[in-house]
Amino acid sequence: MYVISLTYTKDLSEVDQHIDSHIAFLEKHYAAKKFIVSGRKVPRSGGVILADALDLDEIHAIIEEDPFYIANVAKYEVVEFVPTMAIKELAGLTTDI
Repeated sequence: MYVISLTYTKDLSEVDQHIDSHIAFLEKHYAAKKFIVSGRKVPRSGGVILADALDLDEIHAIIEEDPFYIANVAKYEVVEFVPTMAIKELAGLTTDI
């Protein structure tokens, strides 16, 4: 499991020019069951995506499809983690150690 943290590197006016294509990118990866949850940071300085992928190479390949990445309006930080606890409704996401 991966946490992808996006931080905008350009003005929101420039970021917003790519928002529709970014949403289409998100929808594509939700449909592929790669993204679990996503949303904007508060204050609006970027966003966060919780992703399920095979490995870090797959995560980087996905990031490189993001219109924000292509337009160079955001930088990305990726943190891999092993979910060991969750609320009952998300228990299927956890891993036994």
